[in-house]
Amino acid sequence: MELIIKHFSQLSARELYDILELRVSVFVVEQNCPYQELDGHDRNAYHVWLQDDDGIQAYLRVLDKGVTMDEVAIGRVVTRQRRIGLGTKILNIGIEVAKEKYAAKKIMLEAQVYAKSLYEKAGFRQMGEEFLEDGIPHIPMLLEV
Repeated sequence: MELIIKHFSQLSARELYDILELRVSVFVVEQNCPYQELDGHDRNAYHVWLQDDDGIQAYLRVLDKGVTMDEVAIGRVVTRQRRIGLGTKILNIGIEVAKEKYAAKKIMLEAQVYAKSLYEKAGFRQMGEEFLEDGIPHIPMLLEV
């Protein structure tokens, strides 16, 4: 599996298409959640993914502090296949990217509640109450690195 880390300005049209296709297929179609997936923040992000001959298998984006949250943020964490370790792998890589590219001391994210344990295993802790975002329960989480 190949690891790719690119700022938005470095993405090819094909790479951007493949990223958006995976995100929409999971977050909009599979989760039956119509929402504005293209939120304008991709332009300010590092895009991190693992791919093989079948395409992107795991993805996330990393945003500098102040773009969406008060701290460096990780978002849009997604894998094509679940429960085979790709979520953990891409999350750990994302943490390293946040530290390397943005000198992150703290990393924030808004986790879907069902995935809380994935983030806790990486050291994130819940830092607020559960809330609904686009009809899906989320929790704010923080990692101090």
